[in-house]
Amino acid sequence: MSWRVPDMLAARVAAQPDAEAVVAPDARWSWRELDAAVTARAATMHAMGLKRGDFIAILLPNGAEWVALFLAAARLGCVTVPVNTRFKPAEIEDVLTRTDTRITFTTRHFLGLDFPAMLGNAPHIIVEDQHWQTGPLPPLPDEHDPLLIQFTSGTTSRPKGVVLTQHAMLRNAASVAERLRASPADRYLNNRPFFHVAGTTLTLLVCLCSGATLVTPTHFTAPEAARLLAEEACTMCSGNDTIFQMIMDEPSLDRARLKLRGGWAAAGPVTMRRIAAELGAHGVCNAYGLSEAAPNVGFSFPDDSLDDRADGWLPTHDGLEVAIFHDDARAPAGTQGEIRVRGWSLMQGYLKDPENTAKTIGADGWLRTGDLGVMDARGRFRMVGRLKDVFRVGGENVAPAEVEEALQAHPDVAVAQVVGVPDARLGEVPAAFVRLAAGATITPEELLAWLRPRVAGFRLPRYLWLVDDFEAIGMTASGKVQKTKLRDEAQKRLTPAQPA
Repeated sequence: MSWRVPDMLAARVAAQPDAEAVVAPDARWSWRELDAAVTARAATMHAMGLKRGDFIAILLPNGAEWVALFLAAARLGCVTVPVNTRFKPAEIEDVLTRTDTRITFTTRHFLGLDFPAMLGNAPHIIVEDQHWQTGPLPPLPDEHDPLLIQFTSGTTSRPKGVVLTQHAMLRNAASVAERLRASPADRYLNNRPFFHVAGTTLTLLVCLCSGATLVTPTHFTAPEAARLLAEEACTMCSGNDTIFQMIMDEPSLDRARLKLRGGWAAAGPVTMRRIAAELGAHGVCNAYGLSEAAPNVGFSFPDDSLDDRADGWLPTHDGLEVAIFHDDARAPAGTQGEIRVRGWSLMQGYLKDPENTAKTIGADGWLRTGDLGVMDARGRFRMVGRLKDVFRVGGENVAPAEVEEALQAHPDVAVAQVVGVPDARLGEVPAAFVRLAAGATITPEELLAWLRPRVAGFRLPRYLWLVDDFEAIGMTASGKVQKTKLRDEAQKRLTPAQPA
C-alpha cells in the first residue's frame, strides 16, 4: 500500500466527495471542496518556486486553512514546520532559522497577537490576502520523504526538531483509525493544536484515513468544546487528563445532547472512568506515544475491558516492537524500566542534530523514550512516568504518576501533579499541587489524611498546595504540565522570604 498523503486524499474524494470533511470557524468543506482548496494552494506554492524538500511554516490557529496548507505542502513534497502560536518572536525566529524555512503562512491577528509583526523580516504570506490559483503540479513525492518537523514540547530542554515522514505519520494514523473503529459516519472533535503531532497525526490524518468529519475550533476552550460536542453531534474526541477534566467540569456541557461513543485519552484511571461514565464514551481508548514515534506506539481496542483501558495496559501497533529495558537489558514481565520502541513509525532523526539522534536511537534500532514503564505477561505495557521525573526519597524511587493517580482517586480532586523537592534528611521528598473539583472544599490536611493509608510512607507528599489552575505555573500548548516549572514553583514556596 502507498503511504502518501495525496494518494489518501484522492481515495477519500473518490469514495465520498460530498460528505463533510472539515467543519471549522473559517470554512465548512466537503471532501471535494477540500481537495479543490488543496490543489489551488499546491499550484500557488509551486508557482512561487516551492519544490520537493523545501520547508514551509504554518503559523495559524486551527482551521480549514491550516488543513489545506498542510495537505498542499504534502502534495508537493514540501516539509511543514508547524509553529506554536504561543511562541514569542525569538522562539519563532529560532524555529524558522533552524529549519531554513522558505516561507511562512500566517494570519494578521489571533488572540490579540500580531503575527506579521512577530515574524519581522522573515518571508511570509498573510493567507487572507493570498489569491490561490490553478496551474500544473509536479510528480508526486515519495512516501519516505519528510512530511513534518515536529518540535518537541520542551518540558525538559530546548525543543528538538523531529523529522517525520509521510509513511510514518500516515501509517500511524491509519493504525490508530483502525483501533478507534473510525469510519465516515464519525464526527471527530479536535481538542489539540495542529502544531502538535497529536493534532496532525492523531486527529487530522486519522480523519483523512477513515473518512470521519474533522470538527475543530481555533483553539481549545471548555465552553467551545462543549458547544461543538452538542451542536455538531460529535461521536469521538480526544485529549489528556487536563482537557477532559475541563470538559467534564464545564457548566454549559449539555450531557443530554452528547453522541460520543469513543475516542482516546492519554489519561489516568480516574479520568478514564469518568469519560466513560459521564460523557457516555464507553469505547474510549487509552494511548501512549511520543513525537519521535510519529507519535503513537500503544493504543487500546474499544472492546478491551474498562479496567485495562483505564489502567493504561496497551497493545502495540502491528509491526512495531515495544520492550522494557533495565540497565540496557530486557526486563522481565512485571519489572519497571525504560520503554523502548523499534519499527516503522520512528523518526528519521532530529533535524541537523546527529549527536542527539544517536543518543536517542541506538545502533540496534531501539528508540529510548525516556519513559518509565512495565510490561505484563500478555505483552501489554503501560507507562508509569517520566524517567527524568522519578526522584529518590531516602533511597526509594518515586514515580510522580503513581502518587498523582492515588490523589486523583479522591472525588474532590480534579487534577494532581507531584514533583520531588530537596530535603536535608531524605535527599528529596514529594510535593503535590492539586486543583479541586468544582464545589469541593476539602483542605490539604484532610486530603493528606485520606491519602496516608493508601500510599507507602515515602510516597506521601510532605507538602500539598491547592491551586486554581496550572496555566499560571506552566503548561505546554499541548496541555502538558511542565514539571520543571512546577519544581521551580515549589522551591519558591519553600524558600523563606529574605528580610528587607
